[in-house]
Amino acid sequence: MDYFFTALQAALALILNFDPETWHIVATSLTISLTACLFASLIALPCGVLIAIKSFPGKTALQHILQTLTAMPTVMVGLIFYGLLSRRGPLGEWGMLYTENAVILGQTVLILPLILSMTIVAVRSGDTRLLETLQLLGANTVQKIQTIMSECRLALLAAVVTAFGRAIGEVGAAMMLGGNIQGVTRTMTTAIALETSKGNFELGLALGIILLLIAFTTNFILHYLSSTSLR
Repeated sequence: MDYFFTALQAALALILNFDPETWHIVATSLTISLTACLFASLIALPCGVLIAIKSFPGKTALQHILQTLTAMPTVMVGLIFYGLLSRRGPLGEWGMLYTENAVILGQTVLILPLILSMTIVAVRSGDTRLLETLQLLGANTVQKIQTIMSECRLALLAAVVTAFGRAIGEVGAAMMLGGNIQGVTRTMTTAIALETSKGNFELGLALGIILLLIAFTTNFILHYLSSTSLR
């Protein structure tokens, strides 16, 4: 018990004294996850709205596939892109493996199905009269997407926040694609795993506390968005 509380005090000291190594790892994690969320959102939000408002063969099957991919293990994403980006892989000449860009790519693909699925659900749960009105007014596809995204903005923002929570807490793809290189690709989750195994429990605990605070903040924002959208 004394060991744990001593480590907890040391962990809090690292946080409150703004230990450079600790906060650099936090900054790297936030940069990677926020960038992945940005790229995934730019693709998934308009595509999700388009899928929701259009009828086409295989739409039901596509939605089932997307729902399945939302639960895809992170190590599976890491394994696939490791094979693609490794030196002998088809994309090996890009030289992306063990870089921040590789981790961003992996996290983007990981959260893309999640944002797509939540966007489709959000649009289908909205007022059906909106689409009918847009059609009567002669709106084109781009105008429909823009208007629907504006009307469903809180639900879509909740989808992005949920995706960020999944990205910031994942470890498999970050470990396999980033290599956990100190000062370059070391994220909070990979650093916690490494430092704890090395016996540096204090740093691992400090990062765990910060990660827990980020998760708490994410859930608070989701709760606020959910309660606001119901008013």
